Amino acid sequence: MQQPIRFSADEGPTALGLCTLFHTQVLLGVTPALTTAPTLLGQRLRPGLSTPLIAASLVILPVFVQAPWVRVSPLSCAVFTFVLMAVGLYWGGSRGQVLIGFSGSWLAGSLFWGWLRLQPLWHLPVEAFLLPLAIAGLSGPWRRAGQFYLGALIGTACTDAAIALCGLMPLWPQVLQATPSEAPLLLSQAAQEVLKPFHLSIVLSMAATLVGFSRWLWLRGEGGQVISASLLSTLAVDGVFLMLALLAPHLSGLV
Repeated sequence: MQQPIRFSADEGPTALGLCTLFHTQVLLGVTPALTTAPTLLGQRLRPGLSTPLIAASLVILPVFVQAPWVRVSPLSCAVFTFVLMAVGLYWGGSRGQVLIGFSGSWLAGSLFWGWLRLQPLWHLPVEAFLLPLAIAGLSGPWRRAGQFYLGALIGTACTDAAIALCGLMPLWPQVLQATPSEAPLLLSQAAQEVLKPFHLSIVLSMAATLVGFSRWLWLRGEGGQVISASLLSTLAVDGVFLMLALLAPHLSGLV
């Protein structure tokens, strides 16, 4: 007697999908619907971007897109928030929710860097103005949006705290008001201040704490991974900015 065809899990999703199609169409005589094949094969063979990866990318995006845009046209940059929200709603799922959370961070960044950038003490309050909404969303269907917003906000708070503890807050408005030739000198001065033993110990301690916290969050599931990706991306951007301020201060304005 002919032995039945068997596929093991080790042979991958393609074999399992073909087995299901064969069983449905040949053995049962049922032609699968057009929407069945993508479910069985296409979706398995074309995995989408993971939600944490999207979260990490969205933390980096404002550095290269929002920062130059908001200097030229802060109003249009702020209005773009509604485009992000519409795309997030259309996209749906966890990844769409992350984009919704990102739209809140985008709006806050547009408001601060567009109109209040010379007031560093207003940075964190403006970035956190949607915090009540984000916290409320954690227990509902928009929890990924709230988790992304919280992760981005915690990263921002840690960066601002490090700047304050290193005594760099007075340099903030000076750098933003400086001429293109003066700004690199001020940024280099700020980076040298960070390298002082006491200040460097503060920065390294905070970085180590964030890495440990992010590792713990990563093991808590997708929600924790979204927050973890946001924190680690913020830490990476801060590290790149510090290195540029030390080695090539004329380029640090790009970050």
